[in-house]
Amino acid sequence: MEYLVIAVVVLLLALGTALLVARRRRTALPPSEQPGAVEAPAAERPATAEVPPAVTVPPAVEAPPAIEVPPAIEVPEPTAGRLVRLRAKLARSQNALGRGLLAVLSRDHLDDDSWDEIEESLIGADVGVEATGQIVTKLRERTRIQGTRTATELRTMLADELIAALDPGMDRSLAATPKDGKPAVILVVGVNGAGKTTTCGKIARVLVADGHTVVLGAADTFRAAAADQLATWGSRVGASVVRGPEGGDPAAVAFDAVRRGTEDGVDTVLIDTAGRLQNKIGLMDELGKVKRVVEKHGPVGETLLILDATTGQNGLEQARVFTEVCDVTGVVLTKLDGTAKGGIVIAVQRKLGIPVKLVGLGEGPDDLAPFEPEAFVNALLGDA
Repeated sequence: MEYLVIAVVVLLLALGTALLVARRRRTALPPSEQPGAVEAPAAERPATAEVPPAVTVPPAVEAPPAIEVPPAIEVPEPTAGRLVRLRAKLARSQNALGRGLLAVLSRDHLDDDSWDEIEESLIGADVGVEATGQIVTKLRERTRIQGTRTATELRTMLADELIAALDPGMDRSLAATPKDGKPAVILVVGVNGAGKTTTCGKIARVLVADGHTVVLGAADTFRAAAADQLATWGSRVGASVVRGPEGGDPAAVAFDAVRRGTEDGVDTVLIDTAGRLQNKIGLMDELGKVKRVVEKHGPVGETLLILDATTGQNGLEQARVFTEVCDVTGVVLTKLDGTAKGGIVIAVQRKLGIPVKLVGLGEGPDDLAPFEPEAFVNALLGDA
């Protein structure tokens, strides 16, 4: 009996051990190898997360500093004969003053009404009453004595009288040559709206075109854009610009410009002043101060008055007051291409005894020409 119980116990132990081993084997095998397991299709298998390879980021490289390229220096053509090249821009004045007069003079019979018509044309072109009277008197006398009637002869007579009225003997050269080791100083003055700063930049181009070295003085400290505008003009032709703080003392800027010009050994210092109304006493006094301060370095060789040709006879009053304050030596007549009143050139010179030295005939950088009376009259009269 005891042996039977022992045998049953041993058998139970053996069966338990076998079951335990079988269970452990099923746990150790992968699911696909377990008995009765069916492998799932690849599309249904859970995705295995892949670890991307490590990316090596190169060290940051500093960009090279930007190289500022200076603007190309322009070399304007010499100004000789520039007025002839720009003659087409005088079309409006030509129609009114030239062709209109020739049309009347070419009539078969010139009576008093015809001569009155000629007078009206000249006065309407701002030649001035006194100058008009003298021109008409001489023309009447010449046509009476010579009895000429051909278009060519009449054109020649009219041209002679207009050239004489412009006084071709006046000195129209710019005082831009240094003396005694000091640069020539040119002061540019004018009223608001005459295009003074732009014209100042164009004058610099005229000087450079004729072989001068230039320093620009931005003494218009009251208009924020004036100094920047002048600097742009100067950079095109390689002229340096001396400027001061906005609202600063214009006389101090002018003084520094002349000193810079002396140190750099340039030929000409061109000083742009603030636009002034001729009836503002304080501003005109300040302009006189600018000139006095500049003259501590040496005399001002030239004072150029910028006049807008479209203002007509009003420009004469401007010229008169400026002359009293700062001794104007020459006139720059701008916007002559935009007016039929080309006779203002004659009126300015006869009234004030001041030569017109430069004329503006357009908005281009080189549309400023030295004034030549004969070329101007021929452009007005055209090819008739």
